[in-house]
Amino acid sequence: MQRDTGQQQQAGEMRMVALVIALAAVAWIAVQWLGARGGWNPRYVLLADLAAGAAFIWALVVTMRIWRRQRRAGQ
Repeated sequence: MQRDTGQQQQAGEMRMVALVIALAAVAWIAVQWLGARGGWNPRYVLLADLAAGAAFIWALVVTMRIWRRQRRAGQ
C-alpha cells in the first residue's frame, strides 16, 4: 500500500513537471509574439524570458529529484 502511494505521488509530480514545461513554453512563445506584434518595450519581453527560464530550471530540479529518488529505491 505504501509503495502505491509513493508511486502515485511520483506520478503526480511528473504530471506537474510536464504541465509547467508545456505552459511555460506556450506562454513564452505567446509573449514573444505579442511583444513583437504590439511593439512592447523589450524589458517586458525580457521579463517573460526570465520567468520562462525560471520555470524550466524548476522543472529540471524537480525532475532530477524524481530521478534520484527512483535510483535510490532501485526501480
